[in-house]
This record gives sequence, structure tokens and C-alpha cells, in this order.
Amino acid sequence: MSQPVQTDFNSIAQHFRIEGQFVDARPYGFGHINDTYAARFRKVDGRNQRYILQRINHNVFKRPEDVMHNMELVTEHMRAKITDDGGDAARETVTLIPTVDGKSYCKSSAGDYWRVCGFIEGARTYLKAEHLDHYYHAAKAFGRFLAMLSDFPTGQLYETIPDFHHTPKRFLAFIEAVEKDAHNRAKSVRPEIEFVLQRADETGVLIRLLEAGAMPERVIHNDAKLDNVMIDIESGEGICVIDLDTVMPGLAVLDFGDSVRSAANPAVEDEQDLSKVFVDIKIFERLAHGFLDEVRYFLSPIELDHLAFGAKLITLEQSIRFLTDHINGDVYYKIDRENHNLDRCRTQIKMVRDMEAKLEQMSEIVERYR
Repeated sequence: MSQPVQTDFNSIAQHFRIEGQFVDARPYGFGHINDTYAARFRKVDGRNQRYILQRINHNVFKRPEDVMHNMELVTEHMRAKITDDGGDAARETVTLIPTVDGKSYCKSSAGDYWRVCGFIEGARTYLKAEHLDHYYHAAKAFGRFLAMLSDFPTGQLYETIPDFHHTPKRFLAFIEAVEKDAHNRAKSVRPEIEFVLQRADETGVLIRLLEAGAMPERVIHNDAKLDNVMIDIESGEGICVIDLDTVMPGLAVLDFGDSVRSAANPAVEDEQDLSKVFVDIKIFERLAHGFLDEVRYFLSPIELDHLAFGAKLITLEQSIRFLTDHINGDVYYKIDRENHNLDRCRTQIKMVRDMEAKLEQMSEIVERYR
């Protein structure tokens, strides 16, 4: 049996303006798309300094050059804002380390795209918060991220994944999958299919507002999960939003919604015991409070009006995506067991149902903090 090819981190590092000699590199973080490593380099004074080395998944991001174009522009914009505010840009935004020829990435002889970022010491990410304050500070960090980019021209950025949160197009892809039924799975998921069909009109609510000019397009993160915020170990504050591959034009309410979808459910995303799946209102309140502390000053009334609905919509969208992939034969999301994507879909559906039952309560919380 052939052995897997080992990555020559030292050769990769030599493409970048890194201070010191390469020591070692270890897998780092919770991400499932890119390959991320914490690499140590020994400086001339004998001290070690860490950097983040990342191999960009060019199967997901078909044009890594566009991803890096976006990252360069938004981090430069935020760095200027943070510096003008008297902050520490090295800790409060991603720092891209340039290559020896001044680019933000290199392409290896194997055809892989690599980037290097500064390592933020004294901070960490969490898959699950250890206390309620983590939710507040993570949401506040995402709100601040949107605030810093609120004046950034959306036309300067590429869509790194086209139609990523275009829910009506996700719905159409779902309908196509059901009609083709390539793996003869549709008949076994009729209740889930009916659940989605009953909410067909809701999939277009936000897009219709955008197309009518009633809701503005902004630069958003597009993957506003708890583990994409670096939390300062001493203060507990969210200091830096990371994983900027999907930063592109979108709707601010969906960033808030995704933070709720991914954080307010105390169960895991593929939980099979649906009695454990629900929207924890205490967590929702901390997320809303933190987010609104940063965005209430610039979001429009119609955006604020739709924050609770945005949480429901993006959860519905994710249930559609999981169900579509299950019907298509599990071609997009990695699975570890039979019906894994169906389990994920059912978890999202349970969340949508609970949000529908609690939507008035969620809206009242938003109203309290807006």
C-alpha cells in the first residue's frame, strides 16, 4: 500500500516572508474545508514564533485567486479602521504574510494554493461555548466585523461561492433533485419534502426585498459560527473574526441568522435524538444583545425587523441543502454513516419548527436590544 504524500512545510514556508527557521507544523482548529496548521519557526534570538499555514481547498473554492483578492481588500480596510481607532490590528484582524514576491498566496509544485497568516497568541476558538458570555462576545465580534465593513463597496469583491445564500436557488436545486430522484430516496423522505414545500414562498422573502431595493446588500462573513471568532483567553472578549474565505456581498440578517442557527441549538448538528434539539432562548438573547450592540447604529429598520426571521430562513435553507444532498446521493457533504445528511436535515427542521413556535419571543428580544 502506498504511503500518503507528506507535505513539505519547509518548502512552502520559503515562499513567504517568515522570520526564522521552520521547526514543525501541527493540525490546528476545527475547520473542515481548508487544511490548517500551526507552524513554529525559530528566530535568531532562539525564541519560537508561530504562524498559521493554510492550504486552500480549491475543490470548494474554484478560484482561490478571488478568495485571496477579497481577503486582501477587507483585511486592509479593517486594519486601517482598527489602527485609526487605537486598536491592535495584529490581534483584531487576520494578518496575511506576503510571499517573497509580494503576493498573498503561493501555488505549490503540486498545484495547491497556500497562504500564511499571523498567529494570534493568547486567544482560542470554541466549538461549544463554555458560558453564556462567550455567545455575547462572539456575536459582538461579528457585529463589529460588519460595522467595520459597512462602508466597503460590495462591487469590489468577487462571489467566492456563487449564490451561496440565494435561498430560492437552493429551493430550485432541491425541486430538481426530488424530480430526478437519482438514488430512489425521495419516497423515504416524504415528510421532509412536504415540510420544505409548505414553506416554499418563505424562501424568497429576503431576496425579494433585496431585488426591490428595500434591503441593502452589504459585505458579510457568510459563515458566522462561534468557532470562527478568536476569544481572548484572559478577557473572554471576541477579538478577531477568522475564516474569511466566504467574505462577499450578502445580507447582514443572514450573518446573524447563521450565528443563531449554529450556536443556539445545544445539541450537535447531526443529533439523532431530536428531543435534544431546540432553540435555547437564553443563548438567543445573548447573541442578539452582542450583535445589536455593534450594529444597531447602522442597520436599516427593515434589516432589524427581519433579524429573527433571518435565523429561521437560513436554518430552513440549511435543511434544504442537507435534504438535497441526501436525495442526490451524498455528493457534497462528507458523511460518516448511512442517512447522515438526513439526520442533519431533520435537526435543522426541528430547529425551524422551534423557531416558528418562538418567533414572537425572538422578535421581542430583538426589539428590546435594537
